[in-house]
Amino acid sequence: MNKPETIPQLLAERVKQSASRAAQRRKVNGAWQDVSWADYGRAVREINQGLRSLGLGKGDRVAILSQTRVEWTWTDQAVLALGGVSVPIYPSNTADQCEYILENSSASVLVVEDAAQLAKFDQVSSKCPGVKLVVSFDEKAPARGEKLLTLSALRAKGAAFDKQNASKFEAGISEVRPDDTATFVYTSGTTGNPKGVVLTHRNFISELNGVTSVLSAGENDTVLSFLPLAHIFARVESFAGIHLGWTAAFAESIEKIVENLGEVRPNLMFSVPRIYERAYSKILAGVESGPALKRSLFRWALGVGERASRIRQEGGKPGGLLALQFAVADKLVFSKVREKLGMTQLRFAISGGAPLSRKIAEFFHTLGITILEGYGLTETSAAATVNRLEKFKFGTVGQAVPGVEIKIAGDGEILIRGEIIFKGYYQNEQATKDVLSGDGWFHTGDIGVLDAQGFLAITDRKKDLIITSAGKNISPQNIENLLKTDRHISQVMVYGDKRKYLTALFTLNMEEMEKWAAAQGIQERSAPALAGNARVHEFVSAILAEKNAQLASYETIKKFQILSSDFTVETGELTPTLKVKRKVVTEKYKPLLDSMYDAKEIVD
Repeated sequence: MNKPETIPQLLAERVKQSASRAAQRRKVNGAWQDVSWADYGRAVREINQGLRSLGLGKGDRVAILSQTRVEWTWTDQAVLALGGVSVPIYPSNTADQCEYILENSSASVLVVEDAAQLAKFDQVSSKCPGVKLVVSFDEKAPARGEKLLTLSALRAKGAAFDKQNASKFEAGISEVRPDDTATFVYTSGTTGNPKGVVLTHRNFISELNGVTSVLSAGENDTVLSFLPLAHIFARVESFAGIHLGWTAAFAESIEKIVENLGEVRPNLMFSVPRIYERAYSKILAGVESGPALKRSLFRWALGVGERASRIRQEGGKPGGLLALQFAVADKLVFSKVREKLGMTQLRFAISGGAPLSRKIAEFFHTLGITILEGYGLTETSAAATVNRLEKFKFGTVGQAVPGVEIKIAGDGEILIRGEIIFKGYYQNEQATKDVLSGDGWFHTGDIGVLDAQGFLAITDRKKDLIITSAGKNISPQNIENLLKTDRHISQVMVYGDKRKYLTALFTLNMEEMEKWAAAQGIQERSAPALAGNARVHEFVSAILAEKNAQLASYETIKKFQILSSDFTVETGELTPTLKVKRKVVTEKYKPLLDSMYDAKEIVD
């Protein structure tokens, strides 16, 4: 058979090759259950034929509003095999945001996870007349005739239809062309309506061919999946699993990642930096709360590990006394940390979606856990660059994947070209022209530098760069990542564009701050109480002073405020991949930010 040119062809080939192997794993009634590739293929076929029996066909749009779960992937693949357009919606989106995407994409079917997501649609259903059918993963969904079906009911329709029309499934797959649209992925904009990124089957196949050629993974690997499938990173992870044949174990929730890691013991993990930051903080907190001997042993081991890590980063192998010391450090300390994290079988992890602190990457490498950072955007079908297990540089996002060209524009902006570049923004010709040049270069809006070996380092978003009144260009993300390496700090937003100096908003890691406050004899330990406590302010000032000492004078934070609550996805300050929405936070806390400057220095 020729190489697959579309995602449905890719799945059909995988089901044929690996029918009896485990494709997916999910927890049901407290126990992990496998879904074979044959079962996966059957679910896709029945959902596809069910939709076909209801009159759907090539080009029809189906929106999916759900958390990450196996049914999400089945539905996605069923729509793609139909020649349809899959439209993911983040489960954290509001009813109004859902309405916009449904209307803008002209979706005729909405697939929801449960009653909570159905309730969102009910709020705006009168404004979405194009949606003719709702499908629910929840078997207890209320009966509403033919306007609402459970997924099992849709599959039953598909199974019955398939008995008389079996050839239509394969015929539908054969009619899907590489340049057909596969999906509209709506970017999580901080202001205004999101833009629908149009991606084709050719985009995804090119992305998979490039990334999987440098990714050491295969059928014997297990991946713990938990990122939102509405995000391009998780979507390509899902497709890569089909391409390489690994088993995807679906975490129960973000809150249960650590527990699920311990149960699944994955070989690979794809995550955003926030998860690694949290793990880093927990490790340090666990050490600091232990006895003096434990702390001393950890610090000794860390020193040994750091020396060994530097040699490994340069392509060498620790030898002599260092090799012996590292073996002892690994047995007494590092292996126990990996055991506690559920990472005893982890060969490497991938980080994407936002910049990862070099300090955190090097810390995990010291523990024997390699985190490979990559870089890409929705418009580049996910990764355009990635570090390789055999060739990586911490502090960079790696080298271009095969088939991708990268160059730096005169103003420092990163430009990318290749078959991974999106088709355009749906029904937004001007926005497309703003970022796509006539010769195929995509203007990313990110600032970066390429070294002599082709490793790319991201310095910041072009629009996020802070230019002080003195003309200094400052990358806020680098400073924020440094400040977040202290386990007592949860989130940071650095501010100061057109101002004489930088300021910052801090949120507290309440788990650690409550311990600290109890040790200090502070009675009121709620987030608002701690945010307003003078002793907490002094404590955070000391943390800031230590971090400021590592920065150039013009990069230092001169004043700060502690917020009474953390940033969350639900309150709108974080994207679904846990990045701070800078503009949203700035607008929400504008008076507080302005209070840290003299009135004459405030420039709107």
